[in-house]
Amino acid sequence: MGKAAKRPNVIVFFTDQQRWDTTGVHGNPLGLTPNFDRMAALGTHAAYTFTCQPVCGPARSSVQTGLYATEAGCFTNGIPLPEGSRTLAHYFGEAGYDTAYIGKWHLACTRTSPVPVEKRGGYDYWLAADALEHTSDAYKTVLYNNDNEPVELPGYRADALTDAAIRYIGSRRDADAPFYLFLSYLEPHHQNHRDDYPAPDVYRGHYTGRYVPPDLAALGGNAHQHLDGYYGMVRRLDEALGRLNDAIKSLGLAEDTILAFTSDHACHFKTRNAEYKRSCHESSIRVPMAFSGPGFDGGGTLRELVSLVDLPPTLLDAAGIPVPESMQGRSVVPLLNGKRADWPQEVFVQISESQVGRAIRTKRWKYSVTAPGRDPIRDAGAAEYVEEFLYDLEADPYELNNLVDKASHEPVRSQLRERLLARMAAAGEPVPLIRFLPPVVSGQLRINPEDIY
Repeated sequence: MGKAAKRPNVIVFFTDQQRWDTTGVHGNPLGLTPNFDRMAALGTHAAYTFTCQPVCGPARSSVQTGLYATEAGCFTNGIPLPEGSRTLAHYFGEAGYDTAYIGKWHLACTRTSPVPVEKRGGYDYWLAADALEHTSDAYKTVLYNNDNEPVELPGYRADALTDAAIRYIGSRRDADAPFYLFLSYLEPHHQNHRDDYPAPDVYRGHYTGRYVPPDLAALGGNAHQHLDGYYGMVRRLDEALGRLNDAIKSLGLAEDTILAFTSDHACHFKTRNAEYKRSCHESSIRVPMAFSGPGFDGGGTLRELVSLVDLPPTLLDAAGIPVPESMQGRSVVPLLNGKRADWPQEVFVQISESQVGRAIRTKRWKYSVTAPGRDPIRDAGAAEYVEEFLYDLEADPYELNNLVDKASHEPVRSQLRERLLARMAAAGEPVPLIRFLPPVVSGQLRINPEDIY
């Protein structure tokens, strides 16, 4: 393929456990993300983006395959991507791209051991670790190369991965084939073995007591202990984003490179359960997302509800590669061209490990169900669920007032119940029974069905 006709390069900048409201465009007052904010302002900002599964491995299986986690087969951590799975690396590779993966994989279940070739999802260039949180620390980054040799990279961990990515991009400058690079950070995920959020030394203590999001301020947890480090990690990630963009520009690749930024899930700092995610709440499922480069520059702000499962078809579509009919997400590219009529009016979320749960989030409502009799580690789904949460996000954006047992909101629950069942069926799940709450006898809320959106 000649250079003039070459398809765009594609880079995914993927963070771990990053809340949407760490960014300036979502109201954070600390100035943590000037590079992301610029990307959102000058490129395309998907302002309402949500994970489809708020835990690392399952979310990553969806991002690699374009399938919901139950369909991909990885509905909890600890389940490797099944042999024969088709990933973004396969689709890009078959279209003539060189493919590369740098950072955290979390889909091989080798934990601290190298990932064998057959478990790398089809990627050509490999500099990664399955569970980066267990092979590295903030200032000790150990990855494995194509030959499964350990490689210790210097610097703060986010910087080490960024340096590796810049070296790879630089090596592709004069190549005839375009490249697709998935750059997967651990930050701002906690350091597991000591339950700490280790920021770069220069930012330690810098954000103590500076800003606590309202949901965390109201609910406690351990946010006051960890937000300082978490924010420092976010700031360094944003600096890494800036460095990556500078490298792309200096190499003359800016006009030929699509860059996508997002995260696998968010973080609620032990406010909603005993750990950091695995719940239906915004603080667990809502993430930042923006795009830049050809086809996305000047795209403005998308107000539609976007899911992580929409990322794979979006990247393929933007690169001019046919989107497989098997993918369960949708490309956002048509939204940039004003084709909004059939875009889903809710996002669908599967929850595991803390519960066997399902949820939908519309523009106004959050509705969630759980299967208390099922094992959240062993059971992918259930035949019967009970209603657990209903939030009116218009009146209660921080989800502090659960309306699921309010008689006044039975019509809302009824409509959302049917929509959740439809989304479960569309995702390939058997249609379950969702148990009603006790009958409503008075005080029903009259509501226009359109208000459900």
